[in-house]
Amino acid sequence: MKLSVIVAFYKNIPFLDMIFRGLQQQTYTDFEVIVAEDDDAAVTVEYLRSQSALMPFPILHVSQKDDGFRKDEILNKAVAASTGEFVVFFDGDCIPHHRCLKEYALRAVHGDGIAFAGRRLMVSESLTKKILDTRSLKWLSLFWQAKYGSKRLEDGIYIPFYKKKRTNGLMGCNWGVLKKHLIEVNGFDEDYISAGVGEDVDIEWRLVRSGIRLESMKHRAFVYHLHHKTHYEVEDTAPNYVMMRSKQDIGLTYCVNGLDKHLKRK
Repeated sequence: MKLSVIVAFYKNIPFLDMIFRGLQQQTYTDFEVIVAEDDDAAVTVEYLRSQSALMPFPILHVSQKDDGFRKDEILNKAVAASTGEFVVFFDGDCIPHHRCLKEYALRAVHGDGIAFAGRRLMVSESLTKKILDTRSLKWLSLFWQAKYGSKRLEDGIYIPFYKKKRTNGLMGCNWGVLKKHLIEVNGFDEDYISAGVGEDVDIEWRLVRSGIRLESMKHRAFVYHLHHKTHYEVEDTAPNYVMMRSKQDIGLTYCVNGLDKHLKRK
């Protein structure tokens, strides 16, 4: 099954370069990559042009004017542009383990009615710098992660036969679902115009309430989250949670301001 890998991207070419190196090493190869840029930067266009002939996968680019936080909108535009049956979401600070897409592909075949929740290892600041300076993936091994003080090492252990019965929920930086299920809930809710909630917690509750169950991909599909300064504080998400609770009270799993308008423009 063809996968559409959507990378949410904003102003960090060195990170994107390492993500591409991680995608280049995937053991599963039937996928396209869509860079979903919440900006419209010339440097991104030039970088992607330079990479298109070097990478073994097709690269698409969707972008929009940098006008505040509109991640949910650009994710919807990327979903509308995708051609795969199954969509995998990565954030622009996360390098996928080399078997990550293989694990998603194995589940995608029997993924009707399921959303798959991957996990992340938190790379330390010092190791992130070394990875970027050397542009090498060798530092992703657990040995170097432990030596340089990375966090959540347990989420960076690959055990393909492991199956966790419960999941801690979707993380916007690493998850996958059949495209048809995104269409059924009208994708991401573009009413969220600040970070947090809209790209994961909100779409999770709408998928679950519409009948989709969550399946954990712990120890099977994980990414290496590169260190960077946080762009927002936890308390900044409070208005989004208030908005989400009001939407939950109404109970509409098909959001009003979502994917459908981008599909119509195709």
